[in-house]
Amino acid sequence: MSEITWDHNLIQKYNHSGPRYTSYPTALEFNESYTNDDFKVAAARYPERPLSLYVHIPFCHKLCYFCGCNKVITRHQHKADIYLDYVEQEIKTRATLFQHRLVTQIHWGGGTPTYLSEQQSARLMQMLTDHFKIADNAEISIEMDPREIELSMLAHLRKIGFNRISMGVQDFNKEVQKAVNREQDEAFIQALLMRAKELGFQSTNLDLIYGLPLQSVESFMFTLQKVIELDPDRLSVFNYAHLPARFAGQAKIKDHQLPTPETKLTILQKTIETLGNAGYKFIGMDHFAKPDDELAIAQNKGILHRNFQGYTTQEECDLLGLGVSAISLLGDTYAQNQKEIKRYYTDVDSTGIALHKGLVLSQEDCLRRDVIKALICNFKLDFANIEKQYQIDFNTHFAEDLALLTPLVKDGLVQVSKSGIQVSSTGRLLIRNICLCFDTYSRQQARRQQFSRII
Repeated sequence: MSEITWDHNLIQKYNHSGPRYTSYPTALEFNESYTNDDFKVAAARYPERPLSLYVHIPFCHKLCYFCGCNKVITRHQHKADIYLDYVEQEIKTRATLFQHRLVTQIHWGGGTPTYLSEQQSARLMQMLTDHFKIADNAEISIEMDPREIELSMLAHLRKIGFNRISMGVQDFNKEVQKAVNREQDEAFIQALLMRAKELGFQSTNLDLIYGLPLQSVESFMFTLQKVIELDPDRLSVFNYAHLPARFAGQAKIKDHQLPTPETKLTILQKTIETLGNAGYKFIGMDHFAKPDDELAIAQNKGILHRNFQGYTTQEECDLLGLGVSAISLLGDTYAQNQKEIKRYYTDVDSTGIALHKGLVLSQEDCLRRDVIKALICNFKLDFANIEKQYQIDFNTHFAEDLALLTPLVKDGLVQVSKSGIQVSSTGRLLIRNICLCFDTYSRQQARRQQFSRII
């Protein structure tokens, strides 16, 4: 079966708003009644599980107009020293709950983690190794901005333990770069990737965005050809969601310069075709990987997982988020730190932590989370596994949900049998629509307006 079958009419029909399901329930359901006692109980719930660490570094040298991340724009390097002082306090407080856990994954996100100097990044990594038990073969990854980094920084990152990098490219067209305030040197990006391979980084990922101002089908295909020549192991191709009322920087983007919805769809269609012809496998939800990449292998084995960093091979990990706005996934709860850096500092000063809100999942939430995760990661669901784990009859328990799925079955997006659900090659691009049928929180159309469009 082909990985993807493009059906323009169906994509137009189903292209409304919906969650990206980096969690279920989504972050919209987090609330401030979640307490640190809830956090402690969750941390102790599955003591045998390995641990994944996420550290948020909010600083950036320049504002990229399209960005919707939690960030602080500054060129004052000493602000990162102050921030690390507070992160160290949080690490010391939180690490006591995880003394017997083995850390199998570390990820630094942002902002721009490579904003940190060699000394600052070494200090942060030392904090983690001092307070947590890190596996010898841990996946250790970092997000990079190729505009504000020296080639020598790669050797330093490798030396302190990083073995995977993710780099934001977005677009190679100079006019597009100017329109979003992100001008960069193509030759230097190539040099960075070559150096990363020489240094033994195990995986390289490049991020692209379609739907940016002044983009055309032709200009994005130019970018894509350049990217294919760079030969990354993975690619993330994101749809730009223009929400200037929510993200102030986006107000600098002129509406009349944005490509039309029809152009965006054509860009996506040709991107999928081009990457497929270049040997990349469609993992799902904007992600592509070479067939021998860990993500592709995990998906083939049916053990791919999804969390707040996107797709991951670490299926049975708890996730501890550290730093401003960071989200934790512990046991059957979600927890998020303060989003504003001043409030983060105030809370860490007074309590050693900056817990802002969270959610304790009900048994029903956990059941639906597992159904949605199976569909979005592996494009199939085995009823027997769910029935055994939760002691239910799937068809009875999900009668209303299966009824909602009926139009999608008629349109050929999905097949439902006595034993399970199989997403078709037509349905893979519309997997979020399929998951919505099992999402009791997003049933009301009004709530969906909080999310980006499916395609």
